Amino acid sequence: MLTAGVDLAAESKGTALAVIDWAGPRATLTELRLGVGDDVIAQAATEVDKLGIDCAFGWPDEFVSFIVAHADHDSTEAPAVDGGMDWRRTLAYRETDRDVRAKTGRWPLSVSTDRLGLTAMRCAGLLGRIQARGVHVDRSGSGVVVEIYPGASLRLWGFDTTGYRVSAQARELLLARVLDAAPWLDLEGHVELMVRSGDAFDAVIAALASRSAALGHYGRPSPEQLARARREGWTALPTTPLAALQPS
Repeated sequence: MLTAGVDLAAESKGTALAVIDWAGPRATLTELRLGVGDDVIAQAATEVDKLGIDCAFGWPDEFVSFIVAHADHDSTEAPAVDGGMDWRRTLAYRETDRDVRAKTGRWPLSVSTDRLGLTAMRCAGLLGRIQARGVHVDRSGSGVVVEIYPGASLRLWGFDTTGYRVSAQARELLLARVLDAAPWLDLEGHVELMVRSGDAFDAVIAALASRSAALGHYGRPSPEQLARARREGWTALPTTPLAALQPS
């Protein structure tokens, strides 16, 4: 099995790609790159069993409906806008974001209201490029491509993630703990890059979480949530410990 992880940014700068080979008794990080463009990621999707992307795959249904209605400002049939905080939250968060909040105690960034929006626009184009190469994209995660949240994956695996995105020292300590929990993981000389770059670090975590999704060890949307997940996207949160990913 091959899995890949992408830490996506609005531009190639800040975007990282990691590929892990799960053949044999050890999992080997065979590739870790920074400054990755869409074509490289789309090609990787044709070569791996699972590709996890750290970005929202869509926008909340309510937000999309609101924007369409708001654009038609002359319509006499346009619904009245509430404008209150509770109403705004329905536009800010997807169904999967509420699921992440319930399972981790933290809200992910809002694709509607935070800086993630620019990256999500790039992601929408990327998913189109992947599909154009013959890889079916199901935003609920049942196909090759899946939405991943590295920080939440680490927390669900039992790791303290405090400061790791902004501190090389925190990443070094966290990586040591990850390797203690996964002695079968061979980073093939990429440790320095993972410590130096939070983007590279998260790409590797996304590749690990993609293995969890490939094995079916993640929280799927319920039948009632599935149609919405296929429009909005769905974050595949691990449901088993990191040790469960060990190659057999």
